[in-house]
Amino acid sequence: MKSILFGLLMSAVLLNAQKEEAKEKAGEIKIYKRLIPADVLRDFPEMCFASTRCATVEPGKTWELAPFCGRATCVVSEDSPGKLLELVEDCGPLPLANDKCKLDVEATNKTAPFPYCCPIFKCEPGVKLEYPEIKEEKRN
Repeated sequence: MKSILFGLLMSAVLLNAQKEEAKEKAGEIKIYKRLIPADVLRDFPEMCFASTRCATVEPGKTWELAPFCGRATCVVSEDSPGKLLELVEDCGPLPLANDKCKLDVEATNKTAPFPYCCPIFKCEPGVKLEYPEIKEEKRN
């Protein structure tokens, strides 16, 4: 009996994962990534400071950015060994206003884990959302 329940549970988990993967492939979930200088506490110079958790994080470790929809990973810079960076992954900018596209309130789950907390929009047939251009900062 336990093996049957376990099998059903695993089937449900796999089915949900396949649905989410299809959803991402369909372009409904866009993930934006950027590297920023990590916050570092002077008493823990070899660790990133995760302000949303009020905790230090070792390089290579990831944390959720709740209450925001995103996650971050502490990484060591390849260009400047010893310098810590934060790889931030989030939903990116909101699309430009479009009367033919609306936020799908039923499909959007702000409390779901990232990236499933990103807003989902529904547009009239043939209409595509436009997003603001993200300008990359120049590095010196």
